[in-house]
Amino acid sequence: MSDRTAVLAPLTDWSAAVRARARIGHTLEVHETIGSTNDRARELLVEVGGDGGVVLAEVQTVGRGRRGRTWLSPSGLNLTLSVALRPALAAADAWQLGLATALATLEACRTAAPGSVLGLKWPNDVVAGDERKVAGLLLETVMSGERLTGAVLGIGINVNWRSSEMPAEIARQAASLSSLAGADVDRVALLDRLLDSLDDELVAVESGRSPLARYRAACVTLGREVTVDTATGPVHGTAVGIDASGSLVLETPGGRVALSAGEVASVRGGSPA
Repeated sequence: MSDRTAVLAPLTDWSAAVRARARIGHTLEVHETIGSTNDRARELLVEVGGDGGVVLAEVQTVGRGRRGRTWLSPSGLNLTLSVALRPALAAADAWQLGLATALATLEACRTAAPGSVLGLKWPNDVVAGDERKVAGLLLETVMSGERLTGAVLGIGINVNWRSSEMPAEIARQAASLSSLAGADVDRVALLDRLLDSLDDELVAVESGRSPLARYRAACVTLGREVTVDTATGPVHGTAVGIDASGSLVLETPGGRVALSAGEVASVRGGSPA
């Protein structure tokens, strides 16, 4: 095989997901244990052939989620990976990469659990119909002047980690694809579908086709009363839209505000799908 493949974790042969002629997934590193897949993918950005390289791990010892949280995932059950990219995008359009990655992850999850109610919670969580989190993203970017010179797409999906096996505090907030599908999910096939979707989304974004309309259609946050945690404190209001830069627009007692960063911490009223 002409691709570069690192040490494979026991019991899982990931080689079927390697996509030798594709931009994303032409190289695949699989680690039984690593500090952080995002950190390793960032290293790939400066290596020859690193664009589109994928780093996957069964266990991350210092894996991280948004806002400094730790991403927990037991070995052999879930999908935890990072993709190194050098996108042909202006820095001003970097926000589209987050929406596109969220849509690709949602599409792969829907394929793995057909018939399940799944949507996107702003900014980029994949959630089940009862709002439990199925997948989360952590995107890190590198800018140089007006250009986006590098990006790391960190993706974590709860695949075969059933709710009955999760710690109680996690089970209240998380769901897995296997629980939704009623059967174990093939992680290699899921990875293959995810990389296909990411490739398609990247081509679209780089060619100037915005993911915004499709993201709005998939976003279950809209039309609901929410509290968004931001760097300056919580903001309460009704989510009334996603603006032309991907920001969440809230109708608050003090007027409309657009939030470009933050996390929806609580949702009230209505149904997510």
